[in-house]
Amino acid sequence: MLHEILESNQFILLMALLLIISVLVTKFSTRLGVPSLVLFIGVGMLVGSDGLNIIYFDNATIAQLIGIIALIIILFEGGLQTQWAKIKPVLPSALTMATSGVLVTTGVVAAASKYMLGISWLEGLLLGSIVGSTDAAAVFAVLKDKNIKGKIKSTLEAESGSNDPMAMFLTLSFIQLITQDQAGIGSLIWSFFWQMGIGLLCGLIIGKAGSLSINRINLDSSGLYPLFGLAFAFSAYSIAALIDASGLLAVYVAALIIGNSELTYRHSILRFNEGFAWMAQIVMFVILGLFVFPAELFQWNYLINGLLVSVVLIFVARPIAVFLNLMKSQYNLKEKIFLSWAGLRGAVPIVLSIFPMLAGVEGSQVMFNVVFFVVLTSTLIQGSTIIYLSSKLGLENEIKEKPVHSLELISMGKTNVEMVEYDVTSKNKIIGETLESMTLPDNALINAIIRNNEIVTPNGQTVIKENDTLYILVSRKSKRKLIKLLEEDTDSA
Repeated sequence: MLHEILESNQFILLMALLLIISVLVTKFSTRLGVPSLVLFIGVGMLVGSDGLNIIYFDNATIAQLIGIIALIIILFEGGLQTQWAKIKPVLPSALTMATSGVLVTTGVVAAASKYMLGISWLEGLLLGSIVGSTDAAAVFAVLKDKNIKGKIKSTLEAESGSNDPMAMFLTLSFIQLITQDQAGIGSLIWSFFWQMGIGLLCGLIIGKAGSLSINRINLDSSGLYPLFGLAFAFSAYSIAALIDASGLLAVYVAALIIGNSELTYRHSILRFNEGFAWMAQIVMFVILGLFVFPAELFQWNYLINGLLVSVVLIFVARPIAVFLNLMKSQYNLKEKIFLSWAGLRGAVPIVLSIFPMLAGVEGSQVMFNVVFFVVLTSTLIQGSTIIYLSSKLGLENEIKEKPVHSLELISMGKTNVEMVEYDVTSKNKIIGETLESMTLPDNALINAIIRNNEIVTPNGQTVIKENDTLYILVSRKSKRKLIKLLEEDTDSA
């Protein structure tokens, strides 16, 4: 009994140390210009059996389960943070890339793999479908808080959030074609429309139910609202998956609906899910790092095969998919070049590459190692140069976008007001106005102004200046009107 307790305590200490190391790694990743997910994988490989031999892990079922749970959390957080007004103009292009773009990428990689690696067409198509989608975890992590033009950033986020279902559908379909002789093309086509259509419907219904429930149910503690919201993410995935629909699509759609609704305790919900998504990324990538055996991975045949597939994917398949599918779109040449380069691969391909192992597909371990090397190559080369390329192509915003923050007044209990934090930029129409001349909505009051890192106590004669941070107490019913007023720019005057 004592021995088991000691082992449990040692395991808990090890998890704490891994979490601390992984969080600190994010600081170094920024300085090194390397995506943090690569370093998380490195932490897992370091403590694994081929590293310090602290943890031995080779359970594909558990790795897949952890990967799926983490993807649900990451997609939900990404959907919550996505503003519908920004992705709506680019949605047709993003959806085209999320469907047809994945198909084109899959086909190009399959053709190249057949002749370069000497595998069959079905095996090549399976490999292509596994690496065919951009990864939401990688894209959200790399682009977060980066000063890239809104149209490009929104396109990449919408594409990466919505193309995972297509990649998963293709992966499962080709596994079925390889392992089951009776699988027909007609049934697969029907399955595609069922998964996407019902997945979308589940997301819409559960997202609407989630937003209504969060706003109308009075919980005893404000800390319960983020958990309540997350419960709808897992409900969306599980309900859709149980009826053979796309659970990942349902999660992202539900998150879009909830995130773009007026929510009680919005700030708490967003901050909780942001931290929880980071934890999910850390756990997922560390586990995937543990699942890899470097002594086996870094053999010449895997290195060469992985490098060949990476070159085709990065320099051939992704550019063809972008330029072909966005041929008649509003994107110019520089924007298409950037979209071609920013097609990051991450956790999704690694998680999908575990599926053939669970299905008993011959050569699945070899495929996993090749996919893992492709992901490392993509994140190291593309992920570390995205910001540099956006600068060289002139795709950065002149003024960095600053979000409107909303601070709930927890101390006031079940209140109907919020404290809005707003950063004034050079384009805002309110610059130069005095507080008494501003036409604020009813039940809105500017309580404090931060100027040059000092607090200014406002009065009627106080003038709004560039770079001021305003703290405005406003009722929830007037919040949307207030934000619209604040965001009026000089061009609309």
